[in-house]
Amino acid sequence: MTQPPQHRTAADPPHPDGGFDLNRLLAERGGERYALHTRHLNHQLPRMLRTIGFDRVYERAEGAYFWDADGHDYLDMLAGFGVMGLGRHHPVVRKALHDVLDASLADLTRFDCQPLPGLLAERLLAYSPHLDRVFFSNSGTEAVETALKFARCATGRPRVLYCDHAFHGLTTGSLSVNGEAGFRDGFAPLLPDTAVPLGDLDALKRELRRGDVAALVVEPVQGKGVYEAPPGYLPAAAELLHRHKALLIADEVQTGLGRTGDFYAHQHEPGVEPDLICVAKALSGGYVPVGATLGKDWIFQKVYSAMDRVLVHSASFGSNAQAMAAGLAVLSVIEDEKLVARARTTGDLLRTRLAGLVDRYEFLADVRGRGLMTGIEFGRPSSLALRGRWAMLQTARKGLFAQMVVVPLLHKHRILTQVSGDHLEVIKLIPPLIIGEPEVDRFVTAFTAVMDEAHSGGGLLWDFGKTLVKQAMAQR
Repeated sequence: MTQPPQHRTAADPPHPDGGFDLNRLLAERGGERYALHTRHLNHQLPRMLRTIGFDRVYERAEGAYFWDADGHDYLDMLAGFGVMGLGRHHPVVRKALHDVLDASLADLTRFDCQPLPGLLAERLLAYSPHLDRVFFSNSGTEAVETALKFARCATGRPRVLYCDHAFHGLTTGSLSVNGEAGFRDGFAPLLPDTAVPLGDLDALKRELRRGDVAALVVEPVQGKGVYEAPPGYLPAAAELLHRHKALLIADEVQTGLGRTGDFYAHQHEPGVEPDLICVAKALSGGYVPVGATLGKDWIFQKVYSAMDRVLVHSASFGSNAQAMAAGLAVLSVIEDEKLVARARTTGDLLRTRLAGLVDRYEFLADVRGRGLMTGIEFGRPSSLALRGRWAMLQTARKGLFAQMVVVPLLHKHRILTQVSGDHLEVIKLIPPLIIGEPEVDRFVTAFTAVMDEAHSGGGLLWDFGKTLVKQAMAQR
């Protein structure tokens, strides 16, 4: 009988090449991080980070905080663009990953049915009882790609509608439904898709009358700018779509899993039942990439219509044991720590505190959002002196004022935030769902100090603003 190979132990002699030692590698080469990235990866990233002074070196992270080599803490109000919904290195997720690795499962044989994917699908579908099946992929853009393919296959129609300013990913299919021209430039031709304004039912009707629409894909709260679908839009859109035999795809990649104070953002509107739901980001626990597309049984039956189509849509690493374990652990933490309700309560507190500053500061135009997804928008001030400074920034490049606010939040107050999108005067706050009143206090205090400096008309903030203007003008 063949025996499985035995694993090496610490007592075994070292491998002739010295073996792989991750800690040693990081100790020896970690200081080269920016140089390595400049030479071998996206060379514009380190350049951008140095330009805005974000080229920090973080040594470790836990929960909602980073620490640098000097032991200074930094509050994370970005959560890896929403990936770190539970914060960093949550102990429950860590244990689940240790357990699944120690189990030495026969994973990804491709020709068996492991239990973990079925268990995670069962748990996810419990939050959307009108849906029946799940396809697991590796990212949010793959989850959207899956939904686009499934919608076109199920309806037999080619065209998918999306909303202005939408962001659904950057692979070719999801890029076709991306509402930002800057992301699309240089990558044509894309799929035959059409933009409609978010909330505009008449525009939706006009497109549906053409009879070739497979689906509308929509973020219930748009990540770019934090714009929310108007009340009543989603149920009315779903009714229109179904009347014309088209589907509603809810992109909950960033808004799902409690982010907006409901498990899914579309659940804020009673009775909305999307035909397909895309999730990812926080489902990973911040460790193992995972995406999921939830859908109705009849849609899956259309796609996988016969045994010879069993692999007509698949993902090599989809449903891998580590990702499934992470997802199961994440859902357990969300329930056990009541993070959906916590996101709603903490988010309401944060927006209430920030909204109280709107009348106090001329540059502050609006505070909006839901749960722990908040947009802070800046606008043209009323006083003459401040209008001149605003005009200087706007002439150079729209979005510079918001970037000018982000920088001192990091440099002076050690709080990581970022603008909500290119050419937008909006800062988006998407912190880990585990934050509470102390983090709200810290952010509001810091933001108030930055606004005070912005309205004083001097100081390092405006010096940095002039630097941004020079750089923006030089790039024209």
